[in-house]
Amino acid sequence: MESSTSKVESPFARALLAGALAGTTVDLSLYPIDTLKTRLQSSTGFYQSGGFRGIYAGVGSALIGSAPGAALFFVSYESIKSLLKRAREAEEGKRWMGDWSEPFEHMAAASVGEVAACAVRVPTEVVKQRAQAKQQQSSLAALRFILGQRRDIGVAGVWREMYRGWGITIMREVPFTVIQFPLWEGLKEWRRRKMGKDGITAVESGVFGSMAGAVAAGVTTPLDVLKTRLMLARERERAGVLLVRIMRESGPRIFFAGMGPRVLWISAGGAIFLGSYQWAFNAMGEPP
Repeated sequence: MESSTSKVESPFARALLAGALAGTTVDLSLYPIDTLKTRLQSSTGFYQSGGFRGIYAGVGSALIGSAPGAALFFVSYESIKSLLKRAREAEEGKRWMGDWSEPFEHMAAASVGEVAACAVRVPTEVVKQRAQAKQQQSSLAALRFILGQRRDIGVAGVWREMYRGWGITIMREVPFTVIQFPLWEGLKEWRRRKMGKDGITAVESGVFGSMAGAVAAGVTTPLDVLKTRLMLARERERAGVLLVRIMRESGPRIFFAGMGPRVLWISAGGAIFLGSYQWAFNAMGEPP
């Protein structure tokens, strides 16, 4: 079979398939570190939340949500990025923000991508983290518990429970991607110019993804702690009220709990996620 037959002509389809592969690969390979990070941030404490036992608890929900969530992100990201690039080129290359035009395009595209991905990511995170923190024995048990509250809180209440932490997740993910993706794109562009070539390899993309991810992960750790506490709370609570209570009971240092595992996880995850995405995208067509 000729190599051309393996190409995927549509950039939309390439982003969809490459994103699905990247999301599943990174979530499965680094799941234990994510579990340890969740338990470090839990209000019940690391060992009471399971310690080092059962580090694959909740992996079922991650498996279900990884591919569609990542696919939604990259389809949105690549589409918005291309749209903004074409709009800029239609104005004869006029750069409205000077040298910052392309980074701002990447920020906008990444922000839209994260909001789209969170439609899938938030419910799977709620279920996954409850299993990780040993509030329930498995993802299925956590899901059944939430759905079982329908008689008491109604369908709307179950829906709100599944999307608990939506706001703070958006508040965490958008700043994260606004930092990570312009850095990743900028490093890729620097490498292309330095080497005098049009494309970039999967290994290079992975290295740059790791560097960008580590920076973004460290900066957004406090938001991640607040999101974890909101999702694990027994009762729904407003983010502002919870923030004040955590500050009063534990002090500001608690907002950096799990920072080491988070930076390690996302640094390695950035390498795998963006490296595998680049590999799949290159294999199916032109490099992004």
